[in-house]
Order: sequence, then C-alpha cells, then structure tokens
Amino acid sequence: MNPAILSLIALLVALGLSMATKLNVGVLAMAFAWLIGTYVADWKVEQVAAGFPSSLFLTLTGVTLLFALAESNGTLERLAHRAVGLARGRTRLIPIILFVVAFVLSSVGPGAITTVALLIPMSMAIATRAGVPRFLTALAVANGANAGNLSPISSIGIIANTKMAGVGLGGHEGKVWLANLLAHVLVTAGAYVLLGGWRLVPAPPAGGAVQTATFERRHWATIAVIAAWITGVVGFQLSVGLAAFLAASVLVLMAVADESVAMKRVPWGVIVMVCGVTVLIAVLEKTGGMELFTSMLARLAGPATINGVVAFVTGLISSWSSTAGVVLPTFLPTVPGLVEKVGGGDPLAVALSINVGSAMVDVSPLSTLGALCVATVADSAEAKTLFRQLLTWGLSMAVVGAILCQVFAGLLARV
Repeated sequence: MNPAILSLIALLVALGLSMATKLNVGVLAMAFAWLIGTYVADWKVEQVAAGFPSSLFLTLTGVTLLFALAESNGTLERLAHRAVGLARGRTRLIPIILFVVAFVLSSVGPGAITTVALLIPMSMAIATRAGVPRFLTALAVANGANAGNLSPISSIGIIANTKMAGVGLGGHEGKVWLANLLAHVLVTAGAYVLLGGWRLVPAPPAGGAVQTATFERRHWATIAVIAAWITGVVGFQLSVGLAAFLAASVLVLMAVADESVAMKRVPWGVIVMVCGVTVLIAVLEKTGGMELFTSMLARLAGPATINGVVAFVTGLISSWSSTAGVVLPTFLPTVPGLVEKVGGGDPLAVALSINVGSAMVDVSPLSTLGALCVATVADSAEAKTLFRQLLTWGLSMAVVGAILCQVFAGLLARV
C-alpha cells in the first residue's frame, strides 16, 4: 500500500485506540512509525528515529522536573494557597485571571509555547487546589497564550507577518493580532460557560496547618530559582527546557529539594505518549500523507466558502503539526495562487483565516501547548482523561474556527 495512505490510516487508528483503550498511544504510534517507515517506505531506522522531537522531549522533561522539585518540597502548595487567598475566595475569577496573564505574557514576546511552559505547572497547582477543573485551567492558559501569539513582537507573529508581506499582504499587523485575539476570547468564553466556570464554588477561607504555614528557606530559595529561570527565558531567550534542567540542578545542589522524589513525579508515561505520536506525525509528513489529506480537502473550496474551508484544512493539519514550523510557512505563501485557483476571494481574509484556523486547534495534546498541559498531570489516569478532553476540544476547534472565519474574516479584512 502507498505509504502516504497507510501512515494517515495508522494515525487515525492510533488516535481511535487512544480514546477507546488504556493503551499508551505513544507506544503504539512509535511502533506504527517504525513499521511503515522501515518496511513500507523502505527507510533506514535512523530516518524514522529522526522524527523523535528531541527539543520537545527536553522541554517537557526539564519543565516537569523543575516543578516536580517545587511540588515535592511544598513550595507550590504554599504558593497555591497564597494565590487562592489573594483571590479572596472568588474561584470563578481564576480562569479569567489565568487567561489574561497568559495573553499579556505571550504578547510581549515569548509566544505561546514559552508562556504555557512557564505558567501551566503553577496554574494547575493553584487552580486544582481552588476547585477549578483541570480541563478549564488548561483551556484558559493555552488559549490565553495563543491569543497573544500573533502580536507584532512575538516570534510567531513575526513569522506570520513576514510570510504575508512576502506575497503583498504586509502592513496588517494589527488585524493579524486582533483577529486571533477575538477568536480566542470567544471560544474561551464559551468554554467558561460550558464547563461551569461561572458556577464555581468560592474557595473556603484559609485555614489548617498547610494554609497557615510560613515560607521557609527552601521555599524562598525555590521561588528565587524559578523566578531566575523565568527571567532568563523571557528576558534573555534562554532555552526553556535546558534552562529548567539548570534550575533543577541548582535546587538539588542547594539541598532544598529531593531529586529522587521529584523523579518519581515526572509524568514519563505522558511524555512517551506525546513524543511517540510526534514520531508518527513526522512519518506522515515525510511520506506525503499530510499533502494527500490537504489536497483532498482543498477541492471543497469555492469563492464563497474559501475562508471557512482554508481555516478548516489548516486547523486539522495544525492539530497534529507545527503551526509556526509547518502550517504558516506552507500556506501563507500560497494565498494569491489559492484565491486565483478557486476563482475569487479576499486575499487578506484568506490569510487571516489561515492564521486563526491553525492557531485555535493548538490546545490539542498532539500540539506542543496541549502536550505541556497534559504533562503537568502526574496521575496517569487523570492525564489520559485530560488528553482525551483536549484532543476532542482541539479537533472541534477546526470546525469552530472554520465557522468563525467564514463569518467574520471577510468583515475584519474590510475594516
């Protein structure tokens, strides 16, 4: 069988089994990637292994280890209770606050991936202890970070605006940012209502031994090291994952956290799941399965429906591929030719649809943002539940994004 078709079928089977069985889909995905790459595509094993996401693995491992150390020595617990206290018991405000903080941080330069990596471990600790569902917390942080991801000074915003300028669509930085922000505000507001954020019970007043405990030397040292890590990543563009390994090493050498305890709390099963699926996706891209899937869907577009269709297509692809590394560089340069091929359409509206459609699905655990959220959950059963929730939500955003772009992209382009 054609390796492109077989790799696409393998991905669909793996995803289906991830939702219907207890099997770690990463293990199966790696097996599929090896079988298809070696025995169907006739590659060497090294070519299959090249699809392993080393950078993502380092980021997930480094960040989760750092915060596992902070959790094991009690720092996260004290910070969580202090944060809940500052909210004055208004638990329903926590998802909104997390969204705004993530949006602002992402907009000023680091972008969505770095922002989620920095915020989600702490956010999960704070929100879980306050009674906010993990699913809503993940959506608030990931969507907030994504909402600011296309600002004119963020790395992803620069990519989008540069590619648009290359095909004569420059000078629309404000609209690129605004379109993405509005879309994510709308879907996050919908999530807040659907998941009962407005009905969250106020957190009980502080009390008990843990809540009234003071910060000790090990807690202040941990806070200082994490603050230095955040400063290095945001201010000096240090590698998120590698800098996290350095920060973790400092905590251990300072004897303020137990490495052996923290290592047991790193969600290795989740990391294998995410990295394994990424390997299979790499095979899908190399064999032409991605292009095959795109070509099949692109035939559905017409002048009146091009905005919605292109948002849907890019959304589905972005749900298991890199928005910044694959979708935007691939699709934005094709806008003039695509408009000409279908016989009409507003090029700016199409470009905005590509940006928004590809971004809205990034909460999927097949993408880095969703993967970072899942990786913060140490319990394997709860992590798998969050994986399924984010996967369902992320894939549904391909449809929601298509509808929003079909209705609003043209209007925004003409403003």
